[in-house]
Amino acid sequence: MNSSTPRPAKFANPDFVAPAVHAYVQELGYKESPILERLRLETANHPRARMMGDPSEAALFKLLISAMNVKRIVEVGVFTGYTTLAMALNLPDSGTIVGLDVSEEFTSVGKPYWIEAGVENKIDLRLGPALESLDKMISDGEESTYDFAFIDADKVNYEGYYERLIRLVRQNGIIAIDNVLWSGRVVDPKEQGDDTVALRQINKLVHGDVRVEHVMLPFADGVTLVRKK
Repeated sequence: MNSSTPRPAKFANPDFVAPAVHAYVQELGYKESPILERLRLETANHPRARMMGDPSEAALFKLLISAMNVKRIVEVGVFTGYTTLAMALNLPDSGTIVGLDVSEEFTSVGKPYWIEAGVENKIDLRLGPALESLDKMISDGEESTYDFAFIDADKVNYEGYYERLIRLVRQNGIIAIDNVLWSGRVVDPKEQGDDTVALRQINKLVHGDVRVEHVMLPFADGVTLVRKK
């Protein structure tokens, strides 16, 4: 990221990250291409800007996609398409991202950037309830054909997304789960909102799942990486 264009305040650091540490990571922790920066800055003006995935998280996914030679991705929750664009930039020309979202309004923000970057042919955007889309992918015989998946959508359905993606991702494929620390609310027993409870449940499910190996990373808003055995 260019230090002359700091990350907008709307993308505030989680409560559990010291402000000075957060600022240091934003300055030196990753590089952000100009087109990603422009989409991020446009998204900053959106009323629901906090729904955007953290840029450092997107940078991690780009690295993993290249290191793992990823070709097929499922993204559950696209919003304005920042993370979608980041991942598409590191996919080979033959690669595909199946992006699942319910909002044409939100996803239309990112489409011009996808086109400008020349990656729109890699992005298969499917609008509608993601659980239904995932079920159709399974019924169409796509089990164990995806290399990487990212969950960043409605929290109450995280468990349903996870169980379907376990079937769709290949052996040694990765599922990334966003917001697993939820600004620290997951450890506060007074926090009993539906989203917080759902995140606690998915965290416990993954921790006890013998089908996978996982690591929870305390950066951004918390992200868990899951490897299917």
